[in-house]
Amino acid sequence: MTKTQKDDRAAWAARAEALRPQGQALIGGRFVEAASGRSFAALSPIDGRVLTQVAAGDAEDADRAVKSARAAFESGVWAKRPPRARKRTLIRFAELIRAHREELALLETLDMGKPIAMSLAVDVRAAADAIQWSAEAIDKLYDEIAPTEPNVLALIRREPLGVVAAVTPWNFPMIMAAWKIGPALALGNSVILKPAEQSSLTAIRLGGLALEAGIPEGVFNVLPGFGHEAGKALGLHMDVDGAFFTGSTEVGRMFARYSADSNLKKIGLELGGKSPFVVLASSRHLDAAAQSVVDGIFFNQGEMCTASSRLIAEDSIREELMEKVLEKARAYKPGDPLDPETNLGTLVDAAHTRRVLDYIASGEAEGARLALGGGRPAGLSGECYVEPTVFDQARPEMKIAREEIFGPVLTVLAAKDPEEALRLANDSSYGLGAAVWSDDLTTAHRFAAGLRAGVVSVNAYDEDDMTTPFGGYKQSGWGRDKSLHAFEKYAELKTIWMRLR
Repeated sequence: MTKTQKDDRAAWAARAEALRPQGQALIGGRFVEAASGRSFAALSPIDGRVLTQVAAGDAEDADRAVKSARAAFESGVWAKRPPRARKRTLIRFAELIRAHREELALLETLDMGKPIAMSLAVDVRAAADAIQWSAEAIDKLYDEIAPTEPNVLALIRREPLGVVAAVTPWNFPMIMAAWKIGPALALGNSVILKPAEQSSLTAIRLGGLALEAGIPEGVFNVLPGFGHEAGKALGLHMDVDGAFFTGSTEVGRMFARYSADSNLKKIGLELGGKSPFVVLASSRHLDAAAQSVVDGIFFNQGEMCTASSRLIAEDSIREELMEKVLEKARAYKPGDPLDPETNLGTLVDAAHTRRVLDYIASGEAEGARLALGGGRPAGLSGECYVEPTVFDQARPEMKIAREEIFGPVLTVLAAKDPEEALRLANDSSYGLGAAVWSDDLTTAHRFAAGLRAGVVSVNAYDEDDMTTPFGGYKQSGWGRDKSLHAFEKYAELKTIWMRLR
């Protein structure tokens, strides 16, 4: 390591020592403790240090937040503000996120263990861009006039839902929040953001920046707490008009039940994945394919719902592709997340680390060949590091080939021809992301059409832009984030018939 690299790491470590994160809930424009007085420790997975105490919101706090959001919505202080005025405020919000990028990146890295370089270059940038994109769409969303008979005017209007709960995961805390609060606020809703208990700190800081940007009190609330308390309370609340969740399929089912058991609130679910990355013999770019699959599974420590966790290769090119995959996978080395040179940080906490290691043990027990990694790396003191891991010669029925691991674990399956590759790719309860690599345009097009997934990449993987929708098929949920389609979740359509005299 060079002196400059050491200095960079030392500078981030010094900033971390000086950081004093906010841990209170934001309700009605004020930072407050939980009504019960309870809190929980925000532990950094890097070294186990206590970053701060976070308010443990429960049903009483959820009710306070909902009442605050409802009062703000009914007052019209935001919902009835002209679209261009909401646009200016949200653009200021995005600018403040950029202005505080180092603070937010540090909070993200300390709270959930991702490398600081990634927090800066990806998470903060993407969160700010998502807020600004939604802001700039506000005054470009038109209502409609139906093609009726001449003496009838039928207006089709898009109106805000009202009070919206956004329940977000721990793997991309800022980005997932921005994908939801951007369009929800743009349309005039009042929002309650419930972050995952493992990574609440950037959500709370975003709440403070939203107030500073000029979003009125009560319009944007942040309710930290445990999912089975604060999240459940929002899901069951009779005065929440919509609950939008990103996370596991198991918890997504709970939100579907919460809606049915309460007021049939509108819900959106972006859930798990076991994404296939298919490389056909007609692909002549195996080097690029290997790099793409490695980046797709080891980026963000594999803690991604779209992680390219299943590599499906035709038999004739599998061995050559595997050599390239293993070579490129070795470039991912677990290290101190505060070191700007680190490209693989820690997993989010000790419990999740044990879960990932249990999956690795099951792969070995079921007979897959462990080709790389498989344990904790040497020379690192924290307990939340896991080596990049590759299993070859797996079978479709194995747990590592069917269940979402949410860690840096790649499972490789062989297919004798494109037809078997497609069957294996679709042989999953999930349908979020997928990829096919082929230099034959007809084959690639037909294969992409046959993949049962919401986002399909051809000769690429996990392509991302705010202009395209994100979401899945099957047990990967329903509803879409990003693009203009995301606004549909946070709005009601009203038809107004006017008979003209």
